[in-house]
This record gives sequence, C-alpha cells and structure tokens, in this order.
Amino acid sequence: MDFTIEKYGELIEALKCHKDHRIRHDVDLRPEFALRVAEEEAKRGARATYYFRSMHFTSHAETIKAIVALGHEAGYHYESLTTTHGDVAAAYEDFCENLERLRRVVPVRTACAHGSPRSPWNSQDIWNQYDIHSLGIDYEPMMDTDFDRTLYLTDTGRRWDGYRMIVRDKVEGYQEEWEKEGLTFRRTDDIIHALRDLHHAIHGRGLLINSHPQRWMPMGAAWVIEAGVQWWKNQAKRVVVAMGRR
Repeated sequence: MDFTIEKYGELIEALKCHKDHRIRHDVDLRPEFALRVAEEEAKRGARATYYFRSMHFTSHAETIKAIVALGHEAGYHYESLTTTHGDVAAAYEDFCENLERLRRVVPVRTACAHGSPRSPWNSQDIWNQYDIHSLGIDYEPMMDTDFDRTLYLTDTGRRWDGYRMIVRDKVEGYQEEWEKEGLTFRRTDDIIHALRDLHHAIHGRGLLINSHPQRWMPMGAAWVIEAGVQWWKNQAKRVVVAMGRR
C-alpha cells in the first residue's frame, strides 16, 4: 500500500543508492506527523529539511525543536504575498518578521514558498524586487537548485506524477523533458525500483525529492480520510489548471 509510513521507510532506504540527493518536506498541515517522519529518517541515518508555515511557529515550537534535535534542518515555508494580498512591500516585511519569529525557535538558513493553488499570487515573486539571500537565507530550493542537472520529484496531489494538475509545485520547462527521459513516476514503488537499478536514468543527475509528511501514516481510518480528501482536492486543482489555460 502506498503513502504509508512503512512505504516511506522503504523509500529512504532506496535513496541510499543515489549519490546526490536532497530530501525536503513541506509541512503544510499536521506538524506532529512531521515528527514521526523525522524519526523514521533519523532511525535510517537520513537527514532532511522541514519547511514550516508561520501558523505553526508558536503552537508547534516544541515539535520543530524536536525535529532539529534529530539532526534535521528547519526552514520557513512562506506565503507572504498571499497573506498580504499581493502587496510586495508588505509581503517582504511579513517575510522578515516571520523569519525572525522562527529563528527565535531554531536556526534558519533556508526558505521555500508555499504554493497555495487557490491564491492568485506566487510568493516567490517577492524576490523580483528584494534579495532573499541578504537575509541570511543560503538556499531557496526552487530558486537555487540547478534543474539542468537536478530532477525534482514531489508527492503533491498524493501522487508522484501530478505535475499536470499542480498549480505551482513544479518546475516549468523541465517536466516534459523529464517525461521523455523516463523520469516521471506514479507510485512510490516506481521510484524505489528506479533507485535500486543503478543503470536507471534517475542516477544520471541530482535528485531533489519533496514530500508532505501528513500524507505518510500507518494504514487506518486517518489514511483513508487523507486519501479521500486529496482525491477531491485533485479534482478542484484540475479545474483551476484548466481555467488557467483558457
């Protein structure tokens, strides 16, 4: 069964076959689930970066600290342009304030935009006018990764090939190329099999893999609910993407 914590453990083991990979987590919801994933990674000797939204800085401060204590990195999952309804100057101020709030909890040197599909604004656009690196941010994954050499895989949509219905969590201009090279995958098992095959094209470039911890849980009622909710979200995203193409 896919998207269980057990399957995630298998993926982490398979990633050991890849010499150049980074693991990123967008903690959109349920930070307590992120701690469970972080523990699974630490148990298997893996390290990852966890991006937290500002709504969680206070209510889940101890969870964030616990994840960092396991050897992982914490980052800011910002959505400032959405929060300020497109006001870039206000968004920059919002970003700076929230970055300092998180830094009072744990060290932070990385940030990544949260791509709400219902928002008309992309928070990455703040950096068309301001310099994120001047704020002590060393790495913004979607800005600072060389995608000419790096494959990006995300479980957005609770599937690994959902880029056609994704509004923002994708790398424009590269998805079609990766598809032609056989570097798109539907199930977690497909990625695991590719990683274990040292002759597969997945080993010909770096790998940035992004997952959302609230998706990965033991089989049970919560797993079924998450699967159902995500199915309905995907239908809504299809409508949003289709409207954007008109």
